[in-house]
Amino acid sequence: MRIGINTRSLLGQKMEGFGNYTLEIVKRLTIAHPEHTFICYFDRPVDPQFSFGSNVICKSVFPPTRHPFLYIIWFQWRLKRAIQKDQLDVFWSPDGMFPLGMKTPVLATIHDLNFEHFSQDLPKWVAWYYKKYFPRFAKAAAQIVTVSNATKHDIVARYQTPAEKINVIYNGVNTQYKPISNQEKETIQQQLGFNDPYFLFVGSLHPRKNIHRLLQAFQLFAQSDSTVQLVIVGAAMWKDQSFEIETNLAKRIHFKGHIETKTLAAIMGAATAFVYVPYFEGFGMPLAEAMAAHTPIIAGNQSCLPEIAGPAALYVDPFDVNSIANGMHQLKNDVALQTQLVEAGQLRVKAFDWDQASKQVWQALQKLVS
Repeated sequence: MRIGINTRSLLGQKMEGFGNYTLEIVKRLTIAHPEHTFICYFDRPVDPQFSFGSNVICKSVFPPTRHPFLYIIWFQWRLKRAIQKDQLDVFWSPDGMFPLGMKTPVLATIHDLNFEHFSQDLPKWVAWYYKKYFPRFAKAAAQIVTVSNATKHDIVARYQTPAEKINVIYNGVNTQYKPISNQEKETIQQQLGFNDPYFLFVGSLHPRKNIHRLLQAFQLFAQSDSTVQLVIVGAAMWKDQSFEIETNLAKRIHFKGHIETKTLAAIMGAATAFVYVPYFEGFGMPLAEAMAAHTPIIAGNQSCLPEIAGPAALYVDPFDVNSIANGMHQLKNDVALQTQLVEAGQLRVKAFDWDQASKQVWQALQKLVS
């Protein structure tokens, strides 16, 4: 069988959620099924780390997709021609976008429909592209994978997609996320530049991640707490963003940009709590990573977050700064609650396994060629 995969999200050291998702599944599929040929399509020169095995062919199809107009050229013209030439049996797109009007059956992973609910958070042309094309992708795909029941229900309601067409397959957790010793925690604090406990946020600095309210809540929390720091890990997704921070708190709020997984896993394990309050999310990968690292969680009560975190989080209203600040106070001062959330997370995290996810994706692909 010849299986094509859209791997344009594999960007070496710059990968975010889609890239990590693609890599975890692709490397498992290609190793588990050496009898099949996988053709991976990139939109720029292929980073050597993505050579995979002898049953994998990596192809660069230009131009790089840096703008929605280039999405159209790449998917609907250049990639479409490449797929037709390669005579694929099936095609999988981990980011949900693919050439329309093909005879090749398509499995599309649609992570969320945030652009349908909060299009104002996206650049104008990106929002236009997503709102124009994703209804067509949902209709044209032979089968859809999504990463939470919340997103499945959203796709069914928004696009009138038959529920039986959608497979809910949870993401997994990188094995580098694990509990660390107290000595390691002290070392991480020193590397971060302080000796105090800290709250942690991890994610792209996208408007829907709710960074502005997180900062406002921390500033409110800090009025009665003089020790806890706030560490924010992540890079701007669309453009540079500025945040208003009170001068007296500037030394307690640390923007760290993008950090490699090994170091980030240690930073997660050393945090007093992981604070994650986006108002819209498809899965929320850092929630599972916090559970694996035995770090208690404060989470927003919107979208899929209660589904993913279950009993392993203290929930707050992401639209209410006081609610977020109160959650910080409650968790910081309640050791019994911290222990309760960590223990619940140890059980809940077992539901998030990349080996299992890759097997389920393979089963979904097989449905399209049987």
